[in-house]
Amino acid sequence: MDKIRIKGLRLFAYHGVNPEEKRDGQEFVLDITLKADLSRARQTDDLHDTVNYAAVRKTVQRAFTETKYDLIERAAEAVCQAVLEDFPQVREIKLQLKKPQAPMNAVFDYVAVEITKKREAAL
Repeated sequence: MDKIRIKGLRLFAYHGVNPEEKRDGQEFVLDITLKADLSRARQTDDLHDTVNYAAVRKTVQRAFTETKYDLIERAAEAVCQAVLEDFPQVREIKLQLKKPQAPMNAVFDYVAVEITKKREAAL
């Protein structure tokens, strides 16, 4: 199975348990790996035969920003579901969702969740 990666996608959203997170929002970083059969696109050089990563980005942004979630786990699930619904060629999606400004009294790079959803689980 072939892979398409979108790494370091920065999106601003209003996810979090604390009221100020819902009010002020913050930047999140998404690393996305899509598994799909890209053999036809490798032969034809035709955009219609692959997974259009620009279109994937639009779906991800819509799913990630249309609702204010308490948990990044739920936000990640919404993104994965939307990608599997909109792109039938995608057999599996792995998403790491990073929250660099998580409200913790500590020095850290980010907190993150990573989930993997396969098409069979999405149906």
